[in-house]
Amino acid sequence: MRLLLPLALIAAAPATAQPRLSLPIDCTLGDTCHIQAYTDVDPTEGAVDYTCGTLAYDSHKGTDFALPDLAALQTGVDVLASAPGRVRALRDGERDVLYDGTSDLGGRDCGNGVVIDHGDGWETQYCHLRNGSVAVAQGDEVEAGTVLGKVGLSGRTQFPHVHLSVRHAGEVVDPFAPGAEPGACGAAEETLWQDPPPYRPGGLIAAGFAPAIPEYAEIKAGTGHTPALIATTPALVLWGFGYGSRAGDVMRLVIKGPDGRTTFETEVEIEKPQAQYFRASGTRVRRGLRPGTYTGSVTLLRDGRPYDSRDTHVEIR
Repeated sequence: MRLLLPLALIAAAPATAQPRLSLPIDCTLGDTCHIQAYTDVDPTEGAVDYTCGTLAYDSHKGTDFALPDLAALQTGVDVLASAPGRVRALRDGERDVLYDGTSDLGGRDCGNGVVIDHGDGWETQYCHLRNGSVAVAQGDEVEAGTVLGKVGLSGRTQFPHVHLSVRHAGEVVDPFAPGAEPGACGAAEETLWQDPPPYRPGGLIAAGFAPAIPEYAEIKAGTGHTPALIATTPALVLWGFGYGSRAGDVMRLVIKGPDGRTTFETEVEIEKPQAQYFRASGTRVRRGLRPGTYTGSVTLLRDGRPYDSRDTHVEIR
């Protein structure tokens, strides 16, 4: 079994015989998945994505297509070939576990993965697949959309996602800006995508209700939302889960009762950039809640204007 090759330096791509890419994951962007991180185009210790935004981290050499939580992971989400080609290398058998930041992975940061040769020096690499899920063999011919495996937690990953790297002649190419000069960012004039994913510099992943402020681990696991509560619950808490925050972002939390009237409202400022984060607030219940459906609205404000929103509901019985 051949091992995956290490990632290389980012370079501008030649214009000839470039592959045309489709999404490497079976999900709906902005709904059941999101792009958590882009290729870092900053050659220094900083991190900048292709738009000169901050949705990247130092030396990140690919695009991360993320699921909202671990519960979504358990449903089994397919990793798909982004373009036709031949399976050049693969790895399976690495365990699924959230990376703790200290473990020695022995160079297997990609975890379980697949490399596809598209010809003329082009290849794509798919990382962090579920242990035992790789569905192709070395030498297989694949089409765009061929199932390669399932999204997992193998390798260097702290959230469920598939990491897609694109390379030409061994050097990493940003599929969102393949013609950009090394270290340059700004408006991309070309792309490798058949249907370019819209750039979203952060946003909301999920929202939910709980009888108390939940643990962050519950939010990331997908178990933080309680769909029904008794009227004598000690508190009614609304939370929002987001990604790609910027300093000065504001999360507005609003709870409305069965009659449509606002029963709670607050705004919480996000003080620093964070890859993922959550905020929660609510009201103590002293005399019981009126039975019925309560609506929670979480709105992310950026530069003082609504930027993204999520609604959620809880049934009070």
